[in-house]
Amino acid sequence: MELPAPMPDWWSRLDEETRREADTHVLRDHYLTAVKTVWEALRPSGLGLHEAETMIRTRYVSLAPRIRPPDPLDTPALAARAASLPGRVIAIEAVWDGDTVHDWFVDLLAVLDTPPGESRLATVYHRRGTPSPAARATEAGRALAAHLDIPFHFASPDTPDDEAPRWKRG
Repeated sequence: MELPAPMPDWWSRLDEETRREADTHVLRDHYLTAVKTVWEALRPSGLGLHEAETMIRTRYVSLAPRIRPPDPLDTPALAARAASLPGRVIAIEAVWDGDTVHDWFVDLLAVLDTPPGESRLATVYHRRGTPSPAARATEAGRALAAHLDIPFHFASPDTPDDEAPRWKRG
């Protein structure tokens, strides 16, 4: 019986800069960007997409203790989402919602003046070992509102209530 040819060590074929770039994407939990980085670098040498994905999954295992997913409640990330909306943001509001899968959670909303309406910036679910979704949403909402120099509103931060009074346009 003939043994299969050994698989190429694709990682060693990458230059140091590309390895660093791929690992940076992995550490930020940007899986697709990491795959794209190695695939584009080695595709001319015969690396297939499946092999690029396998290589990056291996890097995830190697770097697992150091991987830090982006925080969706980070003020700059929230501000960027708010800036991308099709209107002027006049307030940030936190509102309770719930369902049978997630129980109670808090939506962080941008209240728009023109056009009138609202847009969800983030949803804060309860995670074991973390502060309540209300506390996390309040902290993030206040920080974002201060950053944008607009009001923050959360009618029921202490008790889940999806019928609490909403932000009123002035």
